[in-house]
Amino acid sequence: MQLGEYKNYIAGVFTAGEATETFDVLNPATEEVLATVSNATPGDVVRAVTAATDSQPAFADLPAHERAAFLRDAASRMREESEHLARIMTLEEGKPLAEARGEVLYAASFLDWFAEEGKRVYGDLIPSNSTDKRILVLKRPVGVTAAITPWNFPAAMITRKLAPALAVGCAMIIKPSELTPLSALEIARIFDEVGLPKGVLSVLASSDPVPIVKPLMDDPRVRKISFTGSTEVGKILMRQAADTVKRLSLELGGHAPLIVFEDADLETAVAQTLACKMRGMGETCVSANRIYVHRSIYDAFAERFTSLMQTMKTGDGLEPGVSVGPLVESAALEKVERHVQDALDKGAQLLLGGTRVGARGHFYSPTVLKGVDHSMLITKEETFGPVAAILPFDTEDEVLKAANDSPFGLASYLFTRDIGRIFRMAERLEYGIIGINDGVPSTAQAPFGGVKASGLGREGSKYGIEEYLDIKYVSLGGMNA
Repeated sequence: MQLGEYKNYIAGVFTAGEATETFDVLNPATEEVLATVSNATPGDVVRAVTAATDSQPAFADLPAHERAAFLRDAASRMREESEHLARIMTLEEGKPLAEARGEVLYAASFLDWFAEEGKRVYGDLIPSNSTDKRILVLKRPVGVTAAITPWNFPAAMITRKLAPALAVGCAMIIKPSELTPLSALEIARIFDEVGLPKGVLSVLASSDPVPIVKPLMDDPRVRKISFTGSTEVGKILMRQAADTVKRLSLELGGHAPLIVFEDADLETAVAQTLACKMRGMGETCVSANRIYVHRSIYDAFAERFTSLMQTMKTGDGLEPGVSVGPLVESAALEKVERHVQDALDKGAQLLLGGTRVGARGHFYSPTVLKGVDHSMLITKEETFGPVAAILPFDTEDEVLKAANDSPFGLASYLFTRDIGRIFRMAERLEYGIIGINDGVPSTAQAPFGGVKASGLGREGSKYGIEEYLDIKYVSLGGMNA
């Protein structure tokens, strides 16, 4: 299927801008060209930033309920067009259509949430030490912002950043992944159709992110960057942000441990682990990478989990009944193969899968490895694929130490019915997100983000909107005159 040519959305207009070239977007299920997209230039970035800077003051001065209307209208339009948007997402990213439909609704939920939360940006009146003074705290939008978004959630990772920015009055320039720019441009179309003021939003797609991101980082008019991606790139952005002292929100890599204690409800633990591990073919930053199971239930868990994995159908995400689509690109497939082979070479036992599927496309079979230990790559690096690595443990202290033995601290999970253990583990696990008897905890009203090398700041919830606000202290004197 060919979707034709897409143009970038620059300063409120769909245009090729300065681009003289296009780049191809490939369908990972067929490896065929799905669409072509105008290749944005540094000059396009300058134009977008200038338009954002010019439009920012008037947009920020709109009453919050007027800005909220744009978000609500866009959310409503996304739900109306959910089938169209989901189909495009499946075609460019690979996830099964049912999951893509779910992501569209998830993406819309951020627009709904922040449409309301933007109305509740309150300041403070602080008691003064002097009768002739009053202390006021005001909150104002940080200014022009930019978002650099990943391919694995090509709609939700945009709205999770864009919604709070617009809600408080910040203009935003979005640089989507070169692998999945179509969803981003479709979202731009929706905001254009609901009447968002020109210049407040731009979407710039490029086959090479560096020439687009560098001028965003160098431009002092861009006051904040929100990035979701690898820790390595996040560190580069931190260094680049230093020269203009930009604010940063960084949602970086993860290596999530999932712990099943001996008192867990086994059926719930197996089902929730499967949901956590296999969402998006395991290509998520919160996917379970190390599955620790108490030795007393280790074999029973592995057997039941493998049986469930075996029922999952691999294929093109548009085909009925498919629950495992292709990986996003050949490099992702090669990394999964490398991790599995390394584990097998070091003594892991293959219970299921372990092979490519089909002659074309980036398909890998649902895979279960037992007898995994910490000498293996799969326990140190994000696999980002449909591979479950199961490790045994004996004591709470032992598994806590193993779970925390990682530079990353994004998401973790545990399954137990012991309330004391729940509190002990929640307080001691070095992770920003902890799912307890819950393998899919993400939601618009909760703060999403990590600690350690997994990033800075939070997205979603009342905490996420604070990332786009500056606090102003006003000391008001002469009150007794």
